[in-house]
Amino acid sequence: AAMLRELRRRWRSYKYRFVPWLALNLRRQRRTLRYVPESSQDKIIADEDVFEILLKTFKALFLNDFSRQADILALLPEVKCQYLELLTVQQKRSKVNSCNHQGQHVFTPEEVLFNTLGFTVSREQSSLASAGTGVFVTKGFVPKGTVVSMYPGTVYRKHEPIFFQSLGNPFIFRCIDGVLIDGNDKGLSRSVYRSCSRRDQLGPFQMSDESWLTATPQNPLAVGQYVNNCSHEKAANVCYQEFDVPGHFPVELKQYLPNIFYSHDIESHLRCVVLVTLRDIKQGEELFSNYYTVVS
Repeated sequence: AAMLRELRRRWRSYKYRFVPWLALNLRRQRRTLRYVPESSQDKIIADEDVFEILLKTFKALFLNDFSRQADILALLPEVKCQYLELLTVQQKRSKVNSCNHQGQHVFTPEEVLFNTLGFTVSREQSSLASAGTGVFVTKGFVPKGTVVSMYPGTVYRKHEPIFFQSLGNPFIFRCIDGVLIDGNDKGLSRSVYRSCSRRDQLGPFQMSDESWLTATPQNPLAVGQYVNNCSHEKAANVCYQEFDVPGHFPVELKQYLPNIFYSHDIESHLRCVVLVTLRDIKQGEELFSNYYTVVS
């Protein structure tokens, strides 16, 4: 009996990867499947808008952590001058007390997000029964068409090995072109991400953010893997959107990107997935998405 229960448990966690199960259940699960015939139809907002929101947020995080960026700024003198100018403007606007021993007030990442975009998001117990962790707008207001979170994790191309990481793993997101993002922050997935992230570090330049694997992410948007699926009672209020990080993305801000390629010899742009609001979302509301795809 115990063996049967264990087999049943494993089947429930793995059945979505089998084509026969999909064929039998497509009609029943139509709300959870993704029907996107062309990539262009997947864009809720323009890639330029996604870029600007991420750039604005990451710059604010960088300025907030300015005192600990000395090694990076020493190698980028022109960039340092630009940030010093931004920091001066910011201090004037916020009327920072110059007597502060650091010369600036250091906010938490959540406070930075609120000061920059007007809201904060965090992981809390879901309002859905038996749903576990969910993501809530804990402060402020999020307008329609805003990037409200990011889906962190290791990025795998179609031919790359992910079998062992996928076992019992509910955090694998499948992109339109078959690219997979493993957003699991535990077990083997956690170890793989950390290994790849440290492999790609170039001196003081971190190419990705590891802190989403902890309870206190450095990038407060990197909680998207915990957004729960919509239901008949809870309609979707956010939508996934794929975004390829452009080559001109500032190198000093890559430390806030919560994604890393599994393979080191990748010349293509880093794939990210953001969650964009489908309507205005108020403080206290939980985020719900459509689980467009299942891994097959």
